[in-house]
Amino acid sequence: MNVEVKKNFQVSAFFTFFLIHSSQTGIGILNFQSQVIKGAEQDAWISVIITGVTTHIILYIIFKLLGGGTNDLVAVHHYCFGKTMGNILSLLALVYFWLASLTVLRAYIEVIQIWVYPTINTWQLCLVFGLTFYYVISSGFRTLTGFSFWGVILPFFLFFLIYFPMKHTNIIYLLPAFSHSLSELFVSSKSYSLLFLGFEWILMYFPFIRESNNKKISKWAYLGNLYTIIVYLIITLISFLYFNQDVLRQLPWPTLMMVKIVKFSFLERFEYVFIFIWFLVVISPICISMWACTRIVKRSFSIPPKVTLILLLIAEMIASISFKEFKSIDHLTNFTANVGIGFVYVYLPLLLIIKMLKNNFFKKGQTKSSEIHKH
Repeated sequence: MNVEVKKNFQVSAFFTFFLIHSSQTGIGILNFQSQVIKGAEQDAWISVIITGVTTHIILYIIFKLLGGGTNDLVAVHHYCFGKTMGNILSLLALVYFWLASLTVLRAYIEVIQIWVYPTINTWQLCLVFGLTFYYVISSGFRTLTGFSFWGVILPFFLFFLIYFPMKHTNIIYLLPAFSHSLSELFVSSKSYSLLFLGFEWILMYFPFIRESNNKKISKWAYLGNLYTIIVYLIITLISFLYFNQDVLRQLPWPTLMMVKIVKFSFLERFEYVFIFIWFLVVISPICISMWACTRIVKRSFSIPPKVTLILLLIAEMIASISFKEFKSIDHLTNFTANVGIGFVYVYLPLLLIIKMLKNNFFKKGQTKSSEIHKH
């Protein structure tokens, strides 16, 4: 059954654009190039478009799931599998959402420790960030939406910095064009999939969008994803034109390396400013996914969100501290990516099929009962 949310807790459908895009723009944008080039090499920019199109298709599936009296993931699970099994599946989704939040947080801490404060302890950053996340999430969904808004607006102005690396680009690095097979393009597309993950959290915040017409919500969601495609396509092309393939394969943070060449007369190390501003960007995916976790627990077990939030944040801080080696952080990222791809590209389509079969079963049952009453 549909979840009813008071209007004073809801946001306009227009903000779906910012919620979708900010959820997809996390820490991966700083270092994705060295991964995606392994498949289709200089043609990997085509894989951005492929991944974006598949994301559009999954968004369509999500809106189909959220229609017909089930307007969040918990409601869909209850409808398809019953309350007990539905709650178990919702908890499994919670684990994935929590992993996504942990992955973004730990990767951002890694950036700070490598680029800005090499001697700072992980627990110190976790403490500061944990208090910040608690304030943002406990303030409610409207506050989260506000951070999502600024998480889109601020990077928009930072993207003008591509002017600096564009002065040193070489078109030869993109040649020969269209020289890779579909299988190679799909290898790169899988690497891009991690960057596009996050849009699926609409499965939990959909009832908080104030719009009776689902088409308006879906329109802004598709536009948000389209903007993500454009952003990643531009950064991919600039990176491929700036670095040759051999260099790009070895660079751990290509985007930050391009930012490093930005020089102003009044500011020598602009990448420091960029990294700290980027914190306002990573707040959105971290907090929205964590908020979705608290929402699942509230919907499934009626536990107050603040209690769940404190426990989940403590678990996230402890887990972040436990990852000491950079290789273990990479393993965490790869694991979360595989879980996310399985959830989005396998589980959600399967869930829609189950829901459609259940709908048909009920329709046939109602038809038979009406025929019996007529006789």
